[in-house]
Amino acid sequence: MAERIDAVLGSGRASGLHGLVVMRGGEVVVEWYGAGVDHHLNESLGHVVFDRDTLHDLRSVSKSVVALVYGIALGEGLVPEPGESLMRQFPEFPDLVPGREHLTIEHALTMTLGIEWREDLPYTDPANGEIAMEFAPDRHRYVLERPVVEEAGKRWSYCGGASALVGEIVSRGVGRPMDDYAGERLFGPLGISEYFWSRGDDGVPRAASGLRLRPIDLAAVGQLVLDGGRDIVPGEWIREVLRARVVVGDWAEYGYQWYLNGGRAECIGNGGQRLVVVPGEELVVAVTAGEYDEGQGSSQAVLDAVLGA
Repeated sequence: MAERIDAVLGSGRASGLHGLVVMRGGEVVVEWYGAGVDHHLNESLGHVVFDRDTLHDLRSVSKSVVALVYGIALGEGLVPEPGESLMRQFPEFPDLVPGREHLTIEHALTMTLGIEWREDLPYTDPANGEIAMEFAPDRHRYVLERPVVEEAGKRWSYCGGASALVGEIVSRGVGRPMDDYAGERLFGPLGISEYFWSRGDDGVPRAASGLRLRPIDLAAVGQLVLDGGRDIVPGEWIREVLRARVVVGDWAEYGYQWYLNGGRAECIGNGGQRLVVVPGEELVVAVTAGEYDEGQGSSQAVLDAVLGA
Protein backbone atom coordinates (compact mmCIF):
# COMPACT_ATOMS: atom_id res chain seq x y z
CA MET A 1 0.00 0.00 0.00
CA ALA A 2 2.71 2.48 0.98
CA GLU A 3 4.52 1.97 -2.33
CA ARG A 4 1.31 2.60 -4.30
CA ILE A 5 0.61 5.76 -2.31
CA ASP A 6 4.16 7.02 -2.85
CA ALA A 7 3.83 6.34 -6.57
CA VAL A 8 0.62 8.39 -6.81
CA LEU A 9 2.09 11.26 -4.83
CA GLY A 10 5.25 11.23 -6.90
CA SER A 11 3.35 11.20 -10.17
CA GLY A 12 1.51 14.44 -9.45
CA ARG A 13 -1.88 12.79 -9.84
CA ALA A 14 -2.79 13.85 -6.29
CA SER A 15 -1.41 17.39 -6.35
CA GLY A 16 -4.49 18.73 -4.55
CA LEU A 17 -4.19 16.31 -1.64
CA HIS A 18 -4.03 17.91 1.81
CA GLY A 19 -4.21 14.98 4.20
CA LEU A 20 -4.45 11.19 4.34
CA VAL A 21 -5.01 8.85 7.28
CA VAL A 22 -5.35 5.10 6.86
CA MET A 23 -6.35 2.81 9.72
CA ARG A 24 -6.35 -0.96 9.62
CA GLY A 25 -7.52 -3.07 12.50
CA GLY A 26 -7.97 0.05 14.61
CA GLU A 27 -4.37 1.22 14.20
CA VAL A 28 -3.02 4.11 12.12
CA VAL A 29 -0.83 2.64 9.37
CA VAL A 30 -0.48 5.71 7.12
CA GLU A 31 -0.58 9.39 8.06
CA TRP A 32 0.45 12.04 5.53
CA TYR A 33 0.00 15.82 5.29
CA GLY A 34 0.74 18.23 2.48
CA ALA A 35 0.25 21.89 1.64
CA GLY A 36 -1.91 23.95 -0.67
CA VAL A 37 -4.55 26.62 -1.00
CA ASP A 38 -7.46 25.88 1.27
CA HIS A 39 -10.92 27.32 1.83
CA HIS A 40 -13.46 27.53 4.61
CA LEU A 41 -16.69 27.24 2.68
CA ASN A 42 -16.28 29.93 -0.01
CA GLU A 43 -13.67 31.94 1.91
CA SER A 44 -10.05 31.40 0.86
CA LEU A 45 -7.60 30.66 3.67
CA GLY A 46 -4.62 31.09 1.37
CA HIS A 47 -1.70 28.67 1.26
CA VAL A 48 -1.78 26.32 4.24
CA VAL A 49 0.86 23.88 5.45
CA PHE A 50 -1.12 21.06 7.02
CA ASP A 51 -0.17 18.87 9.93
CA ARG A 52 -1.99 16.57 12.35
CA ASP A 53 -3.49 19.49 14.27
CA THR A 54 -4.93 21.41 11.29
CA LEU A 55 -8.71 21.43 11.03
CA HIS A 56 -10.05 20.93 7.51
CA ASP A 57 -13.38 21.64 5.84
CA LEU A 58 -15.32 18.41 5.40
CA ARG A 59 -18.10 19.97 3.32
CA SER A 60 -20.77 17.34 2.66
CA VAL A 61 -19.09 14.71 4.80
CA SER A 62 -20.88 16.77 7.47
CA LYS A 63 -24.15 15.23 6.29
CA SER A 64 -23.00 11.73 7.18
CA VAL A 65 -21.93 12.88 10.64
CA VAL A 66 -25.35 14.46 11.15
CA ALA A 67 -26.92 11.06 10.44
CA LEU A 68 -24.86 9.56 13.27
CA VAL A 69 -25.86 12.39 15.63
CA TYR A 70 -29.52 11.81 14.75
CA GLY A 71 -29.05 8.17 15.67
CA ILE A 72 -27.61 9.06 19.06
CA ALA A 73 -30.59 11.33 19.77
CA LEU A 74 -32.97 8.62 18.56
CA GLY A 75 -31.38 6.14 20.93
CA GLU A 76 -32.03 8.58 23.77
CA GLY A 77 -35.65 8.96 22.73
CA LEU A 78 -35.21 12.64 21.88
CA VAL A 79 -36.14 12.62 18.18
CA PRO A 80 -38.92 10.86 16.25
CA GLU A 81 -38.43 7.63 14.33
CA PRO A 82 -37.53 8.06 10.63
CA GLY A 83 -41.01 6.96 9.58
CA GLU A 84 -42.66 9.88 11.36
CA SER A 85 -44.16 12.83 9.48
CA LEU A 86 -41.63 15.42 8.36
CA MET A 87 -44.08 18.32 8.29
CA ARG A 88 -45.19 17.57 11.83
CA GLN A 89 -41.70 18.50 13.00
CA PHE A 90 -42.20 22.02 11.62
CA PRO A 91 -45.61 23.08 12.95
CA GLU A 92 -44.84 26.74 12.27
CA PHE A 93 -45.49 26.12 8.55
CA PRO A 94 -49.13 24.93 8.40
CA ASP A 95 -49.55 26.59 5.01
CA LEU A 96 -46.97 24.22 3.51
CA VAL A 97 -48.62 21.00 4.66
CA PRO A 98 -51.08 20.53 1.76
CA GLY A 99 -49.40 18.35 -0.83
CA ARG A 100 -46.60 17.40 1.56
CA GLU A 101 -48.48 15.33 4.13
CA HIS A 102 -46.80 12.20 2.82
CA LEU A 103 -43.23 13.32 3.52
CA THR A 104 -41.35 11.52 6.30
CA ILE A 105 -38.06 12.11 8.06
CA GLU A 106 -36.74 9.08 6.19
CA HIS A 107 -37.31 10.89 2.90
CA ALA A 108 -34.92 13.56 4.16
CA LEU A 109 -32.40 11.00 5.43
CA THR A 110 -32.36 9.28 2.03
CA MET A 111 -32.58 12.46 -0.10
CA THR A 112 -35.76 11.23 -1.77
CA LEU A 113 -38.03 14.18 -0.94
CA GLY A 114 -39.21 14.55 -4.53
CA ILE A 115 -38.81 18.35 -4.43
CA GLU A 116 -37.29 20.74 -6.93
CA TRP A 117 -33.66 21.29 -5.91
CA ARG A 118 -30.61 22.34 -7.95
CA GLU A 119 -27.28 21.50 -6.36
CA ASP A 120 -25.43 20.58 -9.52
CA LEU A 121 -24.32 24.20 -9.86
CA PRO A 122 -21.05 25.61 -8.41
CA TYR A 123 -21.28 26.58 -4.76
CA THR A 124 -20.36 30.12 -5.79
CA ASP A 125 -23.61 30.36 -7.77
CA PRO A 126 -26.53 31.91 -5.85
CA ALA A 127 -28.88 29.64 -7.83
CA ASN A 128 -27.32 26.60 -6.15
CA GLY A 129 -29.95 25.22 -3.76
CA GLU A 130 -27.70 25.13 -0.70
CA ILE A 131 -26.41 28.66 -1.28
CA ALA A 132 -29.95 29.95 -1.85
CA MET A 133 -30.98 28.25 1.39
CA GLU A 134 -28.19 30.08 3.25
CA PHE A 135 -29.43 33.44 1.96
CA ALA A 136 -33.11 32.72 2.59
CA PRO A 137 -34.89 34.49 5.48
CA ASP A 138 -35.76 31.05 6.94
CA ARG A 139 -33.66 28.12 5.73
CA HIS A 140 -36.16 25.46 6.78
CA ARG A 141 -39.10 27.16 5.15
CA TYR A 142 -37.02 27.58 2.00
CA VAL A 143 -36.47 23.83 1.78
CA LEU A 144 -40.01 22.80 2.64
CA GLU A 145 -41.66 25.22 0.25
CA ARG A 146 -39.76 23.92 -2.80
CA PRO A 147 -42.23 22.62 -5.37
CA VAL A 148 -43.03 18.91 -5.20
CA VAL A 149 -42.07 17.55 -8.62
CA GLU A 150 -42.19 13.76 -8.19
CA GLU A 151 -43.24 10.99 -5.83
CA ALA A 152 -41.19 10.90 -2.66
CA GLY A 153 -39.11 7.85 -1.83
CA LYS A 154 -38.53 6.75 -5.41
CA ARG A 155 -35.53 8.66 -6.73
CA TRP A 156 -32.38 9.95 -5.04
CA SER A 157 -31.69 13.63 -5.71
CA TYR A 158 -28.79 15.35 -3.99
CA CYS A 159 -30.17 17.90 -1.54
CA GLY A 160 -28.30 19.74 1.19
CA GLY A 161 -31.66 21.05 2.32
CA ALA A 162 -32.66 17.55 3.37
CA SER A 163 -29.67 17.41 5.72
CA ALA A 164 -30.54 20.86 7.07
CA LEU A 165 -33.97 19.54 8.05
CA VAL A 166 -32.47 16.52 9.80
CA GLY A 167 -30.05 18.74 11.70
CA GLU A 168 -32.89 21.00 12.83
CA ILE A 169 -34.96 18.04 13.98
CA VAL A 170 -32.02 17.03 16.17
CA SER A 171 -31.66 20.57 17.56
CA ARG A 172 -35.35 20.73 18.42
CA GLY A 173 -35.38 17.27 19.93
CA VAL A 174 -32.36 17.74 22.18
CA GLY A 175 -33.27 21.30 23.11
CA ARG A 176 -30.01 22.89 22.02
CA PRO A 177 -28.01 23.43 18.82
CA MET A 178 -27.15 20.24 17.02
CA ASP A 179 -23.42 21.00 16.99
CA ASP A 180 -23.32 21.42 20.77
CA TYR A 181 -25.04 18.07 21.21
CA ALA A 182 -22.65 16.45 18.70
CA GLY A 183 -19.71 17.77 20.67
CA GLU A 184 -20.93 16.19 23.89
CA ARG A 185 -22.40 12.92 22.64
CA LEU A 186 -20.21 12.06 19.62
CA PHE A 187 -16.94 13.98 19.55
CA GLY A 188 -16.33 13.98 23.30
CA PRO A 189 -16.58 10.20 23.74
CA LEU A 190 -14.22 9.78 20.77
CA GLY A 191 -11.65 12.05 22.39
CA ILE A 192 -12.15 14.76 19.76
CA SER A 193 -11.65 18.09 21.49
CA GLU A 194 -10.81 20.26 18.48
CA TYR A 195 -13.59 20.78 15.97
CA PHE A 196 -15.60 23.61 14.46
CA TRP A 197 -19.11 23.59 13.04
CA SER A 198 -19.96 26.81 11.26
CA ARG A 199 -23.35 28.44 11.63
CA GLY A 200 -25.33 30.56 9.22
CA ASP A 201 -26.16 34.21 9.79
CA ASP A 202 -29.29 32.94 11.56
CA GLY A 203 -27.16 31.10 14.12
CA VAL A 204 -28.23 27.67 12.86
CA PRO A 205 -25.48 25.02 12.46
CA ARG A 206 -24.81 24.28 8.80
CA ALA A 207 -25.75 20.61 8.92
CA ALA A 208 -25.11 20.13 5.21
CA SER A 209 -21.53 21.34 4.99
CA GLY A 210 -20.24 23.22 8.03
CA LEU A 211 -18.06 20.72 9.91
CA ARG A 212 -14.28 21.05 10.25
CA LEU A 213 -12.23 18.23 11.77
CA ARG A 214 -8.66 17.00 11.78
CA PRO A 215 -8.20 14.09 9.32
CA ILE A 216 -7.09 11.87 12.21
CA ASP A 217 -10.39 12.61 13.95
CA LEU A 218 -12.39 12.02 10.78
CA ALA A 219 -10.74 8.60 10.67
CA ALA A 220 -11.83 8.06 14.28
CA VAL A 221 -15.44 8.65 13.20
CA GLY A 222 -14.97 6.04 10.49
CA GLN A 223 -13.50 3.59 12.98
CA LEU A 224 -16.53 4.13 15.20
CA VAL A 225 -18.77 3.09 12.31
CA LEU A 226 -16.53 0.12 11.53
CA ASP A 227 -16.77 -0.94 15.18
CA GLY A 228 -20.56 -0.87 15.09
CA GLY A 229 -21.04 2.26 17.18
CA ARG A 230 -19.27 1.18 20.42
CA ASP A 231 -22.26 2.26 22.55
CA ILE A 232 -21.71 5.86 21.39
CA VAL A 233 -24.03 5.41 18.42
CA PRO A 234 -26.54 2.56 18.85
CA GLY A 235 -25.43 -0.47 16.86
CA GLU A 236 -28.91 -0.90 15.43
CA TRP A 237 -28.72 2.62 14.05
CA ILE A 238 -25.34 1.98 12.41
CA ARG A 239 -26.92 -0.98 10.63
CA GLU A 240 -29.84 1.20 9.50
CA VAL A 241 -27.51 3.94 8.27
CA LEU A 242 -25.59 1.42 6.17
CA ARG A 243 -28.64 -0.35 4.74
CA ALA A 244 -29.13 0.47 1.05
CA ARG A 245 -32.45 2.13 0.27
CA VAL A 246 -32.11 3.89 -3.07
CA VAL A 247 -29.84 3.82 -6.11
CA VAL A 248 -27.44 6.69 -6.80
CA GLY A 249 -26.87 6.81 -10.54
CA ASP A 250 -25.01 3.78 -11.85
CA TRP A 251 -22.24 3.69 -9.27
CA ALA A 252 -23.62 3.40 -5.74
CA GLU A 253 -26.58 3.02 -3.40
CA TYR A 254 -27.58 5.27 -0.52
CA GLY A 255 -28.50 4.56 3.08
CA TYR A 256 -29.08 7.32 5.61
CA GLN A 257 -26.75 10.09 4.38
CA TRP A 258 -24.04 7.51 3.53
CA TYR A 259 -23.06 6.12 0.12
CA LEU A 260 -22.71 2.35 -0.23
CA ASN A 261 -20.50 0.95 -2.95
CA GLY A 262 -19.12 -2.55 -3.38
CA GLY A 263 -18.88 -3.46 0.29
CA ARG A 264 -17.72 0.03 1.25
CA ALA A 265 -19.49 2.80 3.11
CA GLU A 266 -18.47 6.28 1.98
CA CYS A 267 -18.90 9.94 2.84
CA ILE A 268 -18.11 12.44 0.09
CA GLY A 269 -17.56 16.18 0.27
CA ASN A 270 -16.89 18.87 -2.32
CA GLY A 271 -13.22 19.32 -3.20
CA GLY A 272 -12.09 15.79 -2.41
CA GLN A 273 -13.16 15.24 1.19
CA ARG A 274 -13.68 11.50 1.67
CA LEU A 275 -14.23 8.96 4.41
CA VAL A 276 -14.27 5.31 3.37
CA VAL A 277 -15.06 2.39 5.66
CA VAL A 278 -14.39 -1.15 4.39
CA PRO A 279 -15.68 -3.63 6.99
CA GLY A 280 -14.38 -6.70 5.16
CA GLU A 281 -10.82 -5.40 5.39
CA GLU A 282 -11.05 -3.65 8.79
CA LEU A 283 -10.00 -0.54 6.85
CA VAL A 284 -10.77 3.16 7.33
CA VAL A 285 -9.48 5.87 5.00
CA ALA A 286 -9.86 9.61 5.62
CA VAL A 287 -8.85 12.04 2.86
CA THR A 288 -8.85 15.84 2.69
CA ALA A 289 -8.09 17.86 -0.42
CA GLY A 290 -8.44 21.32 -1.92
CA GLU A 291 -10.06 20.81 -5.31
CA TYR A 292 -13.23 22.69 -4.39
CA ASP A 293 -15.74 22.83 -7.25
CA GLU A 294 -13.19 20.97 -9.39
CA GLY A 295 -13.94 17.33 -8.67
CA GLN A 296 -12.44 14.42 -6.76
CA GLY A 297 -9.31 13.75 -8.82
CA SER A 298 -6.65 13.84 -6.10
CA SER A 299 -8.68 12.03 -3.48
CA GLN A 300 -9.81 9.37 -5.94
CA ALA A 301 -6.26 8.76 -7.11
CA VAL A 302 -4.99 8.21 -3.58
CA LEU A 303 -8.04 6.12 -2.63
CA ASP A 304 -7.42 3.89 -5.64
CA ALA A 305 -3.85 3.45 -4.40
CA VAL A 306 -4.94 2.61 -0.85
CA LEU A 307 -7.68 0.23 -1.93
CA GLY A 308 -5.62 -1.37 -4.67
CA ALA A 309 -8.04 -0.35 -7.45
